[in-house]
Amino acid sequence: MSKFWKKLSDISNIHKRAAFSDLPERLSSKESMFQALAKERYSCRKFKDTPLTEQQISHILEAARLAPTAANKQPVHVWVVKSPEALEKLKGATDYTYGAPVVFMVGAKPEAAWVRKYDGKNGAEIDAAIVGTHVMLEASALGLGNVWVGSFDPAKIKADFPQTEGYEVVCLFPVGYADTETSANHDKRQEMEAFASEI
Repeated sequence: MSKFWKKLSDISNIHKRAAFSDLPERLSSKESMFQALAKERYSCRKFKDTPLTEQQISHILEAARLAPTAANKQPVHVWVVKSPEALEKLKGATDYTYGAPVVFMVGAKPEAAWVRKYDGKNGAEIDAAIVGTHVMLEASALGLGNVWVGSFDPAKIKADFPQTEGYEVVCLFPVGYADTETSANHDKRQEMEAFASEI
């Protein structure tokens, strides 16, 4: 191979790696791309003050918008809390924003959701949880730290954020550049035999 063609091949491989298009080749045959992402993702509880770009926020919102919901009712709304004033206000409702530059707040509207006919189970909260999972995983795919926060005062959020009127805020997601490593508990999981079984 000539030097020219070798150089061209090297450049092509660099571009492939930068775009993660060669990820399947680099993964173990036993591990999917999704499993690799799920393994790497962890609950980040300390963030750098580096702001997110509008493109990063847009990518996360688009992933959330594409999340499946029961009967495609989409009874969910996402608020991006990022101004210093709004973030400070949110601290009045939770101690767990961890210094993140952005917090995604996910709410559900029960009256707009699918309801299971057998027992009246309302799917709004489940739909919001699916949307929230997409927020976490897209943030992780972008190389950003994130954490699911369920500890907050819903009455305080309703009072301080009138934009949430008509919705039940289900979860908060502080997102930003991680300033801490995984905890010692990160890799602890049940054995498959205890976790799953066939019927």
